[in-house]
Amino acid sequence: MKTYKIACIPGDGIGKEVVPAGEVVLQALASKSKNFQFTFSHFAWGGDWYRQHGEMMPADGLDALRHMDAILFGSAGDPDISDHITLWGLRLKICQGFDQYANVRPTRILPGIDAPLKRCTPKDLDWVIVRENSEGEYAGVGGRAHQGHPIEVATDVSMMTRAGVERIMRYAFKLAQSRPRKLLTVVTKSNAQRHAMVMWDEIAIQISKEFPDVKWDKELVDAATARMVNRPATLDTLVATNLHADILSDLAAALAGSLGIAPTGNIDPERRYPSMFEPIHGSAFDIMGKGLANPIGTFWSCVMLLEHLDEKTAANKLMAAIEKITANPALHTGDLGGKATTEQVTQAVCSELN
Repeated sequence: MKTYKIACIPGDGIGKEVVPAGEVVLQALASKSKNFQFTFSHFAWGGDWYRQHGEMMPADGLDALRHMDAILFGSAGDPDISDHITLWGLRLKICQGFDQYANVRPTRILPGIDAPLKRCTPKDLDWVIVRENSEGEYAGVGGRAHQGHPIEVATDVSMMTRAGVERIMRYAFKLAQSRPRKLLTVVTKSNAQRHAMVMWDEIAIQISKEFPDVKWDKELVDAATARMVNRPATLDTLVATNLHADILSDLAAALAGSLGIAPTGNIDPERRYPSMFEPIHGSAFDIMGKGLANPIGTFWSCVMLLEHLDEKTAANKLMAAIEKITANPALHTGDLGGKATTEQVTQAVCSELN
């Protein structure tokens, strides 16, 4: 029997509620399996750790994670700490430290969810957004000078490398090739950003020649937002830069019904380091501690975690349980217009698995 080592990092806000819920569901799956089991290691990093130690995670924190099989992450964000500190000090430190360069965000309308697009059926909205996760607009290149003076200057430089763009394009084309429609949309802004984004477009053309069976097109990011709303059925797999995909994936989650149901995988495709899986909803301090958080995004992230571990049967079983629960309006949390609690949804999924 395989034993998978999972690092649990709840982080901040409702992450402290949904990550334990994810652990409960994974344990319920393992209890019925003769093929695998989990050992969980818990790390109390985040805003509370920062208040005690002056850092979001220990300087040697990556070493504690390095030998894990996967990481289950909650959220980073605290109303009393600047957002750039919480993000760069924890989530991005892990993503960049482990070169998790492919951020993968599946989106579709789950059974029972009232999505806001009136003329859209579930089969019309079934996307995967591939986000370049290591450079681009979030490369961290830039600085500030003359702070507090009239000549104050601040820069953030979007940095793209040929190696970075080639590998995310190749990953996206390969993912599109594995899906039934074999359709990829390359999101760009090369009409205004005439250097890095032009290189992005050129590399897309180059990589496309390796995948002659994949049909692909190019769309400006602003036009892509309208296309997601007006013509969702024309999209399947999308690849975009760090910033563009960050924004588009939140729009995608909203169009599918709620940010509370959306998952993410921060993937190291070469499997040199552990990959990290998380819901996209953020820390949501306004509902923290009230038992109102929707754990579905975490459970779907656990599906992605299982798929990454090649436990596809267990992943399919968990996804089927999630769909059975979302199909029941009595088990919808507040973000979906219902009154169910985190605990009720978690127990319902566990009961379905059992």
